[in-house]
Amino acid sequence: MSFPLEEIESIRRLKYRYCRYIDTANISELKELFTEDASVSYVGGSYRFEVEGRAAILEALENAFHADAIAMHHVNHPEIDIVSPSEATGIWYLKDWFLDLRHKIITDGTALYRDRYVKQNGRWLIQHASYERIYEIVTPVTETPNITAHWLAKHGKKLSAV
Repeated sequence: MSFPLEEIESIRRLKYRYCRYIDTANISELKELFTEDASVSYVGGSYRFEVEGRAAILEALENAFHADAIAMHHVNHPEIDIVSPSEATGIWYLKDWFLDLRHKIITDGTALYRDRYVKQNGRWLIQHASYERIYEIVTPVTETPNITAHWLAKHGKKLSAV
C-alpha cells in the first residue's frame, strides 16, 4: 500500500499554519486556509462553540484571540487519510494553553481534532474542524503574571472595555 506523501505533507503544513495564525492573530492569512462554506465545532468542558461560514469563523477567532490574550496551540501525532484526490480527513492531538487577561482565567488542556479537508485549485483547505476535550483545566488568575513578551498585545484585535 502506498501513501501520497506529498499530499499528506501539504495537509500537515496546512494544520501547522492554522495553529500559528491563530496564536499570532494573523486573520488575513488564516482566511486562506478555509473553504468559504467551512464549519467548526469545538467542545470544551464549559463551552460548545459552533460556527458555519468562513467569514463567521474568522470574526469569532479574531474576537477570541485578542490583544488581552496569550495563546499556544500545539498539534502533533497526525493521522491523515487521503479519501480521494480531493478529499482527506485528519485526527490531531492538541495541547493548548490560553491566558485571558480580560476575564482573568487560564485554560489548559488537550483535545482531539477531527478535521475534513478538500483540495480546491490545487490547494488543500479546511472544510470542517472539530475537537472534543480530553481534559480542560480552567484556573482563575489572581495576580497578573510578569509578561515580558506578548505578541497578541501588539497584533491582536483591541476589544472595547468590559
